[in-house]
Amino acid sequence: MKSKIFLLSFSLFLLTGVGFAQKKGKGPKSIISDKVTISKYHNKEELERLQKGDLIKLYEERNQVLACTLPYIAFATKPGVTMTALGIPDNNDNTKALDDQFENTDDYLENTLEFQRKFLPYGDTKNLIAAILFYEEIMKSLHQYNEFR
Repeated sequence: MKSKIFLLSFSLFLLTGVGFAQKKGKGPKSIISDKVTISKYHNKEELERLQKGDLIKLYEERNQVLACTLPYIAFATKPGVTMTALGIPDNNDNTKALDDQFENTDDYLENTLEFQRKFLPYGDTKNLIAAILFYEEIMKSLHQYNEFR
């Protein structure tokens, strides 16, 4: 009798776990990932004090943020805006299209970062600093983008 109760309890536990596991990941998808943020903006003097390896990391990070943000500015400029919030039907076709776009962006970034890791060490430090500052200005301007709507 105890073994039947144990098996029944265990089976219900497993079914409950499976039910909750399938619900994860459902719900509206964000157009812009929460991962696409930077922790700090820099000025030229700060960047000039950094080693080239640190500059390359900053350059790569800003490149990733822009690649994951700029294609979507017609919809949103900050993470957390969902298809539903924009009035886009949250159906299988739209979700698949967004998933495909995220996958394509990930592939692009992977290939770009692989290239940058090979070539950026040969770049001029002053040009690297200028590029980081330029990328940061673009990111700052995204905060003002809503004024143009």
